[in-house]
Amino acid sequence: MRHLFIINPAAGKRETTPQLEALLEKLSFPHEVAYTRGEGDARRLTEEAVERGEPVRIYACGGDGTLNEVVNGAAGCGHAAVTNVPKGTGNDFLKIFGPDCRRLFYDLEALAVGPQTPFDLIDCNGHLGIDVVCAGVDARIAADVHRYKDWWFVSGIGAYVLALIENIFFKGIARPISARMGELRWEDRPASLLCVCNGRHYGGGFMPVGEAMPDDGVLDMLLVKQVGLFTFLRLVGQYAKGRYKRYPELILDYHGQKAAFWAEEPITVVVDGEVMRDTAFTVRLSEKKVNFFYPAGASWSVPTGVLDSDNF
Repeated sequence: MRHLFIINPAAGKRETTPQLEALLEKLSFPHEVAYTRGEGDARRLTEEAVERGEPVRIYACGGDGTLNEVVNGAAGCGHAAVTNVPKGTGNDFLKIFGPDCRRLFYDLEALAVGPQTPFDLIDCNGHLGIDVVCAGVDARIAADVHRYKDWWFVSGIGAYVLALIENIFFKGIARPISARMGELRWEDRPASLLCVCNGRHYGGGFMPVGEAMPDDGVLDMLLVKQVGLFTFLRLVGQYAKGRYKRYPELILDYHGQKAAFWAEEPITVVVDGEVMRDTAFTVRLSEKKVNFFYPAGASWSVPTGVLDSDNF
């Protein structure tokens, strides 16, 4: 078995790269290390690895964006498996493995010999995602965070706060959109956001559908209707905790395999942290899967209490 660690030096804090390198030096099994230098490198390195045709385990050492590139490079390849060493700031997808996921996935010896399972993937206009696709005010905030991060005097949390203020207080929450989600029809009316979940977490702390499972063949979708500022501020905490069923008058839900949405103006969509813009999107369950490996004993099952009456 070949083991390839793809390290994104730009992910996370500066000291995380030498810390990871120190761990790699102590590993008891042969392995290779490759570094990314820019966007697309992790996918290219993954594609080159799987083209050799030998069994390979690929470790995406970075955040959700690095994992997304590795997933796109390995999707549909039965002899390849991927995982995520949580070197980034968010690492939202790994949160399905519980609050101790960061420690679990940094145990590289246990990770290397752990089991693997084929996980579903989301196809968004041909780009694959393993976690969440979002469109709306949350996506616009996430996209603008990247812009503010380029300001030398702005920190990570500062960039998020500035993007939040800009989009909530100045640009407005809702935008006109049309959508098809199974039998649900939304015809050219303002909506606040739309999300499609294969995983459970995104945006650093949001869990819109707490019962979402990455291996059940179902995509869990929510559409939040137009809401005013005060309703949004009241609702956002409940949305973040997966309590959408409490608000059927404001949040439409559909659980299936395909959705489509479009608008006259370009829509900002974020797929596992990767920003896309177009006037029309089709989001569906991909025919491809990706083998995901994890430490023995780690579980992505729905946490106890998520489905209890307190949440729903």
